[in-house]
Amino acid sequence: MSVLYKATTMFPPVARESDVTLLEGAKRMDRESLVKIFDLYSSVLYNYVYRLCNDALKADFIVGDVFAKLLEHLSVGRGPSTNLRSYLYEIAYHLIVDDARHNNRSAPIEVLDLLPADGHATNISVEDRVLFESILRAIMNNLTDDQRHVIVLRFLEGFSVQETAAIIGKEESNVKVIQNRAITALRKVLDYEGV
Repeated sequence: MSVLYKATTMFPPVARESDVTLLEGAKRMDRESLVKIFDLYSSVLYNYVYRLCNDALKADFIVGDVFAKLLEHLSVGRGPSTNLRSYLYEIAYHLIVDDARHNNRSAPIEVLDLLPADGHATNISVEDRVLFESILRAIMNNLTDDQRHVIVLRFLEGFSVQETAAIIGKEESNVKVIQNRAITALRKVLDYEGV
Protein backbone atom coordinates (compact mmCIF):
# COMPACT_ATOMS: atom_id res chain seq x y z
CA MET A 1 0.00 0.00 0.00
CA SER A 2 2.90 2.41 0.57
CA VAL A 3 3.25 2.87 -3.20
CA LEU A 4 0.03 4.89 -3.04
CA TYR A 5 1.74 7.41 -0.80
CA LYS A 6 4.73 8.28 -2.96
CA ALA A 7 3.02 11.04 -4.94
CA THR A 8 2.92 13.84 -2.40
CA THR A 9 3.11 17.54 -2.01
CA MET A 10 5.15 19.38 0.60
CA PHE A 11 2.02 20.51 2.43
CA PRO A 12 -1.22 18.63 3.00
CA PRO A 13 -4.51 19.90 1.62
CA VAL A 14 -6.11 22.69 3.58
CA ALA A 15 -9.52 21.95 5.07
CA ARG A 16 -12.07 22.65 2.37
CA GLU A 17 -15.76 23.43 2.33
CA SER A 18 -16.22 20.01 0.74
CA ASP A 19 -14.93 18.48 3.99
CA VAL A 20 -18.24 19.36 5.63
CA THR A 21 -20.10 17.66 2.78
CA LEU A 22 -17.80 14.65 2.98
CA LEU A 23 -18.29 14.46 6.75
CA GLU A 24 -22.06 14.52 6.36
CA GLY A 25 -21.81 11.61 3.93
CA ALA A 26 -19.32 9.78 6.14
CA LYS A 27 -21.63 10.09 9.15
CA ARG A 28 -24.26 8.33 7.04
CA MET A 29 -21.54 5.73 6.18
CA ASP A 30 -21.80 6.70 2.53
CA ARG A 31 -19.18 4.59 0.76
CA GLU A 32 -18.31 7.28 -1.82
CA SER A 33 -17.71 9.91 0.87
CA LEU A 34 -15.54 7.53 2.88
CA VAL A 35 -13.46 6.64 -0.18
CA LYS A 36 -12.99 10.34 -1.02
CA ILE A 37 -11.83 11.05 2.54
CA PHE A 38 -9.32 8.21 2.32
CA ASP A 39 -8.10 9.36 -1.09
CA LEU A 40 -7.77 12.95 0.08
CA TYR A 41 -5.92 12.33 3.35
CA SER A 42 -4.19 8.95 3.27
CA SER A 43 -1.00 10.02 1.51
CA VAL A 44 -0.38 13.13 3.62
CA LEU A 45 -1.09 11.23 6.82
CA TYR A 46 1.27 8.47 5.71
CA ASN A 47 4.06 10.98 5.05
CA TYR A 48 3.51 12.63 8.43
CA VAL A 49 3.62 9.30 10.26
CA TYR A 50 6.57 8.03 8.22
CA ARG A 51 8.58 11.17 8.98
CA LEU A 52 8.15 10.46 12.65
CA CYS A 53 8.51 6.68 12.84
CA ASN A 54 10.86 6.00 9.89
CA ASP A 55 9.16 2.65 9.24
CA ALA A 56 7.03 2.21 6.11
CA LEU A 57 5.14 -0.82 7.41
CA LYS A 58 4.40 0.82 10.75
CA ALA A 59 3.28 3.99 8.97
CA ASP A 60 0.89 1.92 6.82
CA PHE A 61 -0.56 0.28 9.92
CA ILE A 62 -0.96 3.57 11.77
CA VAL A 63 -2.69 5.24 8.81
CA GLY A 64 -5.00 2.23 8.58
CA ASP A 65 -5.71 2.58 12.29
CA VAL A 66 -6.46 6.30 11.83
CA PHE A 67 -9.20 5.52 9.34
CA ALA A 68 -10.46 2.59 11.43
CA LYS A 69 -10.78 4.93 14.43
CA LEU A 70 -12.54 7.52 12.27
CA LEU A 71 -15.08 4.89 11.20
CA GLU A 72 -15.45 3.71 14.78
CA HIS A 73 -16.05 7.25 16.02
CA LEU A 74 -18.50 8.08 13.24
CA SER A 75 -20.46 4.86 13.79
CA VAL A 76 -21.23 5.84 17.39
CA GLY A 77 -22.08 9.46 16.58
CA ARG A 78 -18.74 10.98 17.54
CA GLY A 79 -16.05 12.44 15.37
CA PRO A 80 -15.37 15.81 13.82
CA SER A 81 -18.08 18.24 12.88
CA THR A 82 -16.01 20.58 10.70
CA ASN A 83 -12.21 20.24 10.69
CA LEU A 84 -11.60 16.75 9.36
CA ARG A 85 -7.92 17.39 8.58
CA SER A 86 -6.99 18.35 12.15
CA TYR A 87 -9.08 15.51 13.53
CA LEU A 88 -7.25 12.91 11.42
CA TYR A 89 -3.83 14.33 12.34
CA GLU A 90 -4.83 14.31 16.00
CA ILE A 91 -5.71 10.62 15.81
CA ALA A 92 -2.42 9.92 14.01
CA TYR A 93 -0.47 11.89 16.61
CA HIS A 94 -1.98 9.91 19.49
CA LEU A 95 -1.32 6.60 17.73
CA ILE A 96 2.33 7.61 17.13
CA VAL A 97 2.74 8.62 20.78
CA ASP A 98 1.12 5.39 21.97
CA ASP A 99 3.38 3.37 19.70
CA ALA A 100 6.49 5.24 20.89
CA ARG A 101 5.52 4.65 24.52
CA HIS A 102 4.85 1.00 23.83
CA ASN A 103 8.17 0.49 22.08
CA ASN A 104 10.03 2.86 24.42
CA ARG A 105 11.95 4.56 21.66
CA SER A 106 12.07 7.96 20.02
CA ALA A 107 10.32 8.87 16.79
CA PRO A 108 12.98 9.96 14.27
CA ILE A 109 12.31 11.87 11.09
CA GLU A 110 13.09 10.29 7.74
CA VAL A 111 15.59 12.57 6.03
CA LEU A 112 14.92 11.70 2.41
CA ASP A 113 11.14 11.89 2.64
CA LEU A 114 11.30 15.53 3.73
CA LEU A 115 12.71 16.64 0.41
CA PRO A 116 10.10 18.08 -1.97
CA ALA A 117 8.67 15.47 -4.29
CA ASP A 118 8.15 17.93 -7.13
CA GLY A 119 11.33 17.09 -9.01
CA HIS A 120 13.26 20.11 -7.75
CA ALA A 121 15.07 18.11 -5.06
CA THR A 122 17.79 17.11 -7.52
CA ASN A 123 18.51 20.77 -8.24
CA ILE A 124 19.40 21.58 -4.64
CA SER A 125 22.90 22.95 -4.37
CA VAL A 126 25.50 21.12 -2.33
CA GLU A 127 25.48 23.91 0.26
CA ASP A 128 21.70 23.78 0.59
CA ARG A 129 21.76 20.00 0.91
CA VAL A 130 24.42 20.18 3.64
CA LEU A 131 22.38 22.81 5.49
CA PHE A 132 19.18 20.78 5.07
CA GLU A 133 20.82 17.60 6.35
CA SER A 134 22.34 19.47 9.31
CA ILE A 135 18.94 20.84 10.25
CA LEU A 136 17.33 17.40 9.99
CA ARG A 137 20.06 15.82 12.13
CA ALA A 138 19.49 18.53 14.73
CA ILE A 139 15.73 17.93 14.64
CA MET A 140 16.22 14.18 15.09
CA ASN A 141 18.93 14.28 17.73
CA ASN A 142 18.51 17.48 19.72
CA LEU A 143 14.78 18.00 20.19
CA THR A 144 12.34 16.41 22.60
CA ASP A 145 9.45 14.41 21.16
CA ASP A 146 7.06 17.32 21.77
CA GLN A 147 9.44 19.76 20.07
CA ARG A 148 9.89 17.40 17.12
CA HIS A 149 6.13 16.99 16.71
CA VAL A 150 5.51 20.74 16.86
CA ILE A 151 8.26 21.52 14.33
CA VAL A 152 6.99 18.84 11.93
CA LEU A 153 3.36 19.92 12.26
CA ARG A 154 4.05 23.65 12.05
CA PHE A 155 6.76 23.88 9.41
CA LEU A 156 6.61 20.68 7.39
CA GLU A 157 2.87 19.96 7.49
CA GLY A 158 1.80 23.61 7.43
CA PHE A 159 -0.56 23.63 10.42
CA SER A 160 -1.34 26.81 12.33
CA VAL A 161 -0.54 27.16 16.03
CA GLN A 162 -4.22 26.60 16.82
CA GLU A 163 -4.42 23.43 14.71
CA THR A 164 -1.14 22.12 16.15
CA ALA A 165 -2.45 22.69 19.68
CA ALA A 166 -5.61 20.73 18.88
CA ILE A 167 -3.65 17.87 17.35
CA ILE A 168 -1.21 17.39 20.21
CA GLY A 169 -3.72 18.26 22.94
CA LYS A 170 -1.94 21.26 24.41
CA GLU A 171 -2.83 24.91 24.84
CA GLU A 172 -1.79 27.32 22.07
CA SER A 173 0.51 29.12 24.50
CA ASN A 174 2.24 25.80 25.27
CA VAL A 175 2.70 25.12 21.55
CA LYS A 176 4.30 28.55 21.13
CA VAL A 177 6.66 27.86 24.03
CA ILE A 178 7.56 24.42 22.67
CA GLN A 179 8.11 25.91 19.21
CA ASN A 180 10.30 28.72 20.55
CA ARG A 181 12.38 26.32 22.64
CA ALA A 182 12.79 24.01 19.65
CA ILE A 183 13.94 26.86 17.41
CA THR A 184 16.35 28.05 20.12
CA ALA A 185 17.76 24.53 20.48
CA LEU A 186 18.14 24.21 16.72
CA ARG A 187 19.92 27.57 16.51
CA LYS A 188 22.35 26.58 19.27
CA VAL A 189 23.17 23.27 17.60
CA LEU A 190 23.56 24.85 14.18
CA ASP A 191 25.71 27.68 15.57
CA TYR A 192 27.86 25.12 17.37
CA GLU A 193 28.27 23.15 14.13
CA GLY A 194 29.11 26.35 12.28
CA VAL A 195 26.12 26.14 9.96
